[in-house]
Amino acid sequence: MGKKPKKPETIMDRLVSLCKRRGFVFQSSEIYGGVNSCWDYGPMGVELKRNVRDFWWRTMTQARDDIEGIDAAILMHPEVWRTSGHVDGFTDPLVDCKKCKSRFREDTLEDKVCPNCGGELTEPRMFNLMFKTFMGPVEDDASVVYLRPETAQGIYVNYLNVQGPSRQKIPFGIAQIGKAFRNEISPGNFIFRSREFEQMEMQYFIHPSEDDQWFEYWKEQRWAFYQELGIDEAKLRWHEHGPNELAHYAKAAYDIEFEFPFGWREIEGVHNRTDFDRSRHKEATGVDLSFFDDQTKERFVPYIIETSAGVDRMMLVCLCNGYREEEVKGEKRVSLSLSPKVAPIKVAVFPLVKKHGMPEVARKIYADLQKHFKCFYDEKSAVGRRYRRMDEVGTPFCVTVDGDTLEDQTVTIRERDSMEQIRVASDQLVSILTEKMA
Repeated sequence: MGKKPKKPETIMDRLVSLCKRRGFVFQSSEIYGGVNSCWDYGPMGVELKRNVRDFWWRTMTQARDDIEGIDAAILMHPEVWRTSGHVDGFTDPLVDCKKCKSRFREDTLEDKVCPNCGGELTEPRMFNLMFKTFMGPVEDDASVVYLRPETAQGIYVNYLNVQGPSRQKIPFGIAQIGKAFRNEISPGNFIFRSREFEQMEMQYFIHPSEDDQWFEYWKEQRWAFYQELGIDEAKLRWHEHGPNELAHYAKAAYDIEFEFPFGWREIEGVHNRTDFDRSRHKEATGVDLSFFDDQTKERFVPYIIETSAGVDRMMLVCLCNGYREEEVKGEKRVSLSLSPKVAPIKVAVFPLVKKHGMPEVARKIYADLQKHFKCFYDEKSAVGRRYRRMDEVGTPFCVTVDGDTLEDQTVTIRERDSMEQIRVASDQLVSILTEKMA
């Protein structure tokens, strides 16, 4: 029998290859054969991921007076997850192929046959997505705990601990970035859906009579966030959850979707969670989680507008949105058009050649810029190749020291996307680059 023909390489294949080659993302435990849908982040990936997190955090907390931050523990009391409905209701319909034994979420299949081999599928059975473990030396029902499947519950149970010391009044929000874990049946599409991931969630507490206006407000805010991040608006759209899609806690829900190379997928949710979570926790614990308005003398359980996004998924949006392939002077050029706000390296510094005192001058400029930006110094190979390496990791600006620098203390700034070059005084670099990155 002849060999099976190889599938044609896709843009996604080339992006995944770039991510490994340039130190963005690797499969976890790769030398042992890897762990399915768990990922490690290399030097470039960890910087991009941190920048995405920091940009979201600044937008949500530093730039506002009405949102406080929190960092709740991953391991919580198991009754939290019973009360929230996760123990009984956080499930997906699982089906198996009777022929090739592959497993799938039934609700992701267009046809009721195996997409791999066309085999017959089993009847669906519900599968809980939470990872279960044990706390303490004895593994019994009394010691069961769960790895949290979301960060929101850590916010709800700490509402009083945050609201009191911060002296916030309704409306106000609590934001959190943290790890979450879901035992997904069919993870995939690189870092889009994995079993260990990082969430960025904000819960905004409001008066129940104002839920519609705040829901629209946060939809506008979250859409604007992606514009500021430089995401192509033509690749974004809203998806409204229909009656059959709404979660048990939601009055209304919209997803922002992005057009990935593998299709339109959700990247962030905006949800009106009403008072479901707060009322359930109040009932389960007997702790009063209501709010008393000093001015109106009204006591009420606040409604919640939630915005929920994933760090890993937002990172993939940036990579897919920025991936470029083009021909320049007969050669293939690959670049990542990342916003300077999140690019792993902001500025690269090169001496044109390794002689005539250029490396020494370039090293001094590099040391000065390092105080302000994440920088990279390179003097190996031809300058064109150095530009290409920086293009592939998304570096927006390269600074080159040449013969004229030694005469008039000017340098060249080369811009990644346009490849245009401008000549500036070296002592003006920090202010010029700062302005370009704003």
